[in-house]
Amino acid sequence: MEFLEVLFPVSGVKTSLLLPPLVAMGIAFFASMGGLSGAFLILPFQMSFLGYTAPSVSATNFVYNIVSIPSGVYRYIKEGRMNWPLMWVIVVGTAPGVFLGYYIRVLYLPEPGRFRVFVGCVLLYLGIRMLMELRKKESRATAPEGDDHRLRVTSRSARQIAFTFRGTDYSFSTVPIFMLSLVVGVVGGIYGIGGGAVIAPFLVAVMGLPVYTVAGATLAGTLLTSLVGVFYYSVLPSEISTRPDWALGALFGFGGFVGMYLGARAQKHVPQRLIKAMLGVVLLGLSLKYILS
Repeated sequence: MEFLEVLFPVSGVKTSLLLPPLVAMGIAFFASMGGLSGAFLILPFQMSFLGYTAPSVSATNFVYNIVSIPSGVYRYIKEGRMNWPLMWVIVVGTAPGVFLGYYIRVLYLPEPGRFRVFVGCVLLYLGIRMLMELRKKESRATAPEGDDHRLRVTSRSARQIAFTFRGTDYSFSTVPIFMLSLVVGVVGGIYGIGGGAVIAPFLVAVMGLPVYTVAGATLAGTLLTSLVGVFYYSVLPSEISTRPDWALGALFGFGGFVGMYLGARAQKHVPQRLIKAMLGVVLLGLSLKYILS
């Protein structure tokens, strides 16, 4: 099917029009079951299989998030499980972090070899964390349904936010979440991910917040952070090309949009331990390949 092959002038990638959306749909389908957007695997695919290693690949990865995530965010808003104050704390922290990450990427990691090592370290952390979660007892709780389980914010301030969910009161301090988001924003700005895969486990394990009230906020935060990231990579001055390949990123995003929706629908039918095990093994394999090479 050579007639479907096209050359993307910005990235220099030549591939079939069907390949990016199909790959992204498969990645997003399984990643979304584990509460992730799949951007952390889209970037290695672009580097290893498409040969796209320029700094603009990070920006193109942000485009994937922008196109693919809205379907998941809409689902959480519709179900009334969007924690808006938490989302804004994440965005306020990650936005300046992405700014720093952009300059680190351009000034210190423009060379593909060094960037591969950085990507390998990020994937290694995510893979180890994913496999360590297999040791935890799998919850049998099901996702809440109906208006009786909507999240309601009861108080908010610059330092403390409180909300009610399923008849239980929760609260969290904004300062530690802001500091973590700042650090994650730097990593995300370099890599081209929003950072939800790192922030969500902290909110659940350390802050003690229900996972059902965290996923929507981290996903929406990833979406807005990706918008900020694309803006930085598109307008900030640089001696090398950092602008995203919008066409290629959108193709990945369309596939991710469909895959994320289907993954959310199929999640309850697939054992979470199986999903985490598969993702963990893939992440570890990719990380070792990049680090050792």
